[in-house]
Amino acid sequence: MEDESNAGPASTRWARGRRLGVDLGKARIGVAVCDPDGILATPVATVRRDLKTAGENIPADILEIAETAREYDVVEIVVGLPVTLSGEEGPAAAHTRTWVERFADHVSPTPVTLTDERMTTAVATRRLNEGGVRGKRKRSIVDQAAAVEILQQWLDRRRR
Repeated sequence: MEDESNAGPASTRWARGRRLGVDLGKARIGVAVCDPDGILATPVATVRRDLKTAGENIPADILEIAETAREYDVVEIVVGLPVTLSGEEGPAAAHTRTWVERFADHVSPTPVTLTDERMTTAVATRRLNEGGVRGKRKRSIVDQAAAVEILQQWLDRRRR
């Protein structure tokens, strides 16, 4: 697992291929994917968090996201790390790191990268509001929109 949450843009050379973006929430997980050239992130799905386990003692949410990664033939998975505005890590970040460790074991050898997700949900919510999306419809897609923001910001940093 690569952790760029406290570092600048990764110094690794860009490899062409799709990336999966993940916004891990307490109740839902937003999933997004980009094109093979890493230009544009688009929403894919909202996965319900499942703290219960399914087959192989692996939570169903991990199995579902891993299957999505296989379907899109991704070369990397980018997961948002929730840090405070000052950059400190709290309980939410610790929870995310624990989930990512388990998830990374399941999707290996596909690399999983943590990236700072500050303000991504707020930006996604604002964009949905500006687009006229309200109520239940917004709740059902805000996690996907946040995953798009996480992945798009990560991609944009790669182009700098």
